[in-house]
Parts: sequence; structure tokens; C-alpha cells
Amino acid sequence: MKKRVLVTEPIPDSVKQYLQEQVELDCWNNNEQMPRKQLLKEIGNYHGLITAKDRIDDELLEQATQLEAVSNISVGYDNFDVEALQRHQMIATHTPYVLDETVADLIFGLILSSARRIPELDQYVKQGQWNQSVGQPLFGHNVHHKKLGIIGMGRIGEKVARRAKLGFEMDVSYYNRSRKKDVEDAWQIDYQSMNELLTTSDFILLMTPLTDETYHLIDKEAFGKMKSNCHFINAARGAVVDERALIEALENKEIAGAGLDVFEQEPIDPANPLLKMEQVVTLPHIGSATAETREEMKFFAAKNMLQALNGETPEAVIKELDQL
Repeated sequence: MKKRVLVTEPIPDSVKQYLQEQVELDCWNNNEQMPRKQLLKEIGNYHGLITAKDRIDDELLEQATQLEAVSNISVGYDNFDVEALQRHQMIATHTPYVLDETVADLIFGLILSSARRIPELDQYVKQGQWNQSVGQPLFGHNVHHKKLGIIGMGRIGEKVARRAKLGFEMDVSYYNRSRKKDVEDAWQIDYQSMNELLTTSDFILLMTPLTDETYHLIDKEAFGKMKSNCHFINAARGAVVDERALIEALENKEIAGAGLDVFEQEPIDPANPLLKMEQVVTLPHIGSATAETREEMKFFAAKNMLQALNGETPEAVIKELDQL
């Protein structure tokens, strides 16, 4: 008898067919998130859950009497209560690697859009305001040969560093909990203290995961240390930044601009002051959102699930559980 798997995200037919070769599959095909009450009611019928947004915690796991594995369609897994997963001895996986290049592309799009004011100038032309030569008030900032500081040197940070060094001849430094000499040697980048990076960078890229330790890591004090011509880029998680402090830094011209793919509240509140700021580029958390990459992520999540249900060690167990 085939095991049963529930997928609470829309998936392409190719991934459905791949799963249906080995399991009995039920899919939630609505772009809106599956109602929590419905998920809790139904989860006891399944051996596997593939998700991207659902909160996996004690409440759910206590109802999941047959569940053997949870597979996240994402690199990040702040929707996982890791301690609850440990208590329930649950296998949990994610999808690293496959989206690194795509997210790095998007990050450089944010850097260029913020520095060169591309969305603002796009609207300037479309609204019929281009009736004379563009003057000083609309000038942006160079990206080439400027200094990029990366907070959090993971796989995506390394891809960005490579683009910055080879494509834009930037001076790149990074701060991380531990030094990565191999990355420094490979791309000729420098390790700096957080304080030095904040005070000397023309562009600051935040790439840390959201944990108890990184919550509001970038706060009022951090923004106060940044250069007035600095552009702040966040493609990590919204809550790593104190958003009120970011808004104040922009309002007070303590920094020049920002490029944001993530926010403390998602979807963002339409009344959020960031949406009224011309010097801020805002995106709807689309770092990995290309057709090719999203399909590859869903294949990876499906592969992780099938490996788990077949008694194999999945390729990408989250690091907190890889010793279980």
C-alpha cells in the first residue's frame, strides 16, 4: 500500500507525476495558504507533508499521528519549530543549493535598482515628466568600484561576492560568525568586524537567517553607524531588521536608500511608510521566484520526501536534525 503525502503548495504536473509514481498524493492547488484548521484536521491521514509556509509545531505534530517527514520548499525554515521537531523525532528537510544563483541575481538587481534609482526613473518617464535633460536631483550612485559589505557569508553571499568582484570590480568585505578563509582566498575579499563593515561600506547586504540571536540584528544603533550615501539591501528575513529603525534612518537621510525583498510583516501593510519612499525599492519576497528555479525547488522537496519515506537519509535534512 502506498504511503500518503499532502502538498500544501501548488506544484507543476511534472512534480506531481514524479511523486505519484511512489505515493498516494493530495495537493492543495490554491495560491492562498491552506487554512490552519483544515490542515490540523487532515494531517493525521498523511505520512508526509510538503509545504512552504505552514507552521510546523507541537500543535500540528500532535495531530500528525502517522507523519514521518516534513519537507520545506525553501532554504529558510523559520516556519519550523525545531525543538518541537526534535521532541517528536521528526525528519525535516529544506531545499538549499538550487536557488543560490537565482537569489544572487535578484540581489544584484536590488543593488543596481537602488543605486541607479531605476524604478523611480522608470515612473518618471512613464508619467510624462521627461521633458528636459535629467538633472542632478535625479542622479544615482555608481556601483562599480564601490565597497560592498555582506553580513552573513553563506552560499548566496559567496555568489554575490563573485558577481561583485568579477563583474563590478567592487571592494568586498564580509562579517560572519566564523571566518571563511577559502572564500576570502577564492574571491580576494576581506573579513571585517561588524562595526567596521557598517561604518565603511557603500552597500550593505544582509544575508543572515532569522534566529533568536539575529532578531533585529540591524537596529537603530547599526543604522546610525552607516554612511549617509550607503544603500541597505535585505534579501534575508524581514525581522532581522528593526523596520521602524530603518524607516527613521531613511526619513532622516542617515542612509541613501534601500532595496528590500523581505519585510517584518508579509504581505506588507499598504500603510507602511516604506511604500511612499522613492529611494526604496520594494519587492514581494521573490528572491528565488523564477519559473525554472521554483520547479527545481519543488522537485528537490519531493526528492527529499521520497527518500525519507523510503527509509533513506534525505539529501537535505535541516542541520539541527541531521544527527537524529
